[in-house]
Amino acid sequence: MELEKNHPIYLDHNATTPVDPEAAARMTHVTEEEFGNPSSAYILGRRAKEAIETHRDKVARLMGAHGSEIIFTSGGSESNNMVLKGIIDLKDPKAFHIITSAVEHPAIINTARYLMELGVEVTILPVDGDGRVDPDDVKKAITPHTALISIMLANNETGTLQPIREISAMAGERNIPFHTDAAQALGKIPVDVKDLGVDFLTVAGHKLYAPKGIGALYMKEGFHLTPLIHGGGQEGGRRAGTENTILAIGLGVACQVAEKRLHEDFPEMMAMRDRFQEILFGALEGIVLNGHPRERLPNTLNISIPGVEGSRILDGLPGIMASTGAACHDRSIQLSHVLSAMGVAPEVGMGALRFSLGRSNTMDQIEEAAAMIVDRVKAVKGGFP
Repeated sequence: MELEKNHPIYLDHNATTPVDPEAAARMTHVTEEEFGNPSSAYILGRRAKEAIETHRDKVARLMGAHGSEIIFTSGGSESNNMVLKGIIDLKDPKAFHIITSAVEHPAIINTARYLMELGVEVTILPVDGDGRVDPDDVKKAITPHTALISIMLANNETGTLQPIREISAMAGERNIPFHTDAAQALGKIPVDVKDLGVDFLTVAGHKLYAPKGIGALYMKEGFHLTPLIHGGGQEGGRRAGTENTILAIGLGVACQVAEKRLHEDFPEMMAMRDRFQEILFGALEGIVLNGHPRERLPNTLNISIPGVEGSRILDGLPGIMASTGAACHDRSIQLSHVLSAMGVAPEVGMGALRFSLGRSNTMDQIEEAAAMIVDRVKAVKGGFP
């Protein structure tokens, strides 16, 4: 056990990632040397403004967008709120209809519920046993008042990928704006806004090795949202407040690194994930895979061990850092809303464990962690505390 404490294995990269060293070094330099206000006309301000625009382009490039289509925000939650609230005319909320799914992040679900209280009509679509939305359900839900369809690209708990291209094509044919929360996808799988056919796309910096407190929203050229934050004319009048030069640069560098590494990271993550799954399923009877077996993120493995609470397994393994669900529900005894929407039985869902791999992991770590989990499950089932 002492070895575990001294050498913890971090398997919770969907909760957050460490800051990339290159991004950290660049931010340190900016902190010390480039403190100017980007709105100032003198040299320090101009340098800060130029740095922001340079790194805005780096964020855009990772998703095949233009820099002018990127709005820096404080994170994924703000970006999601900006779209859902900004698409609505609050002078006449009852004239608007939004479609989303039952497995979205709380930043979408709870924002939609808030809008419902204001009178906005919201349709929350069901998902199948793999956690996927049926495009036909989207089609059936569309009304003459539908102002937005928002379906996430990749689920944070199961890693399941949604049929975004199919749904966005349907939305485009009807001139309905389409938004996808790509917080978990960007930097892990290839993402191209034109290929996906989306009008809005959410980015969360700390999910792809940028610092916490920074995110972005892709807004396709020609679209407009009522600002969530009113004030000065920053971000092209789309998001007021003095720009955070340091964090914007951190996100830009992290996106640049992700672009360079993507084709290397993708197969490595998938190989480790599949090996992890192979060991667990080969050694434990009755184990269940939560999520789609193929259409999922390359780094994510969500399993259930029926009859054993996931928290009890992890509590006995301090050397493994993982999750029993989404980070905001970690160690909760309540069945996650995602697994519940998928129809997972409570006795199965309570035993859910989410493992999300990252760049720092190695195959040796994965095999060690899998062996530790197998031993722990057998011990718990054998009556050990």
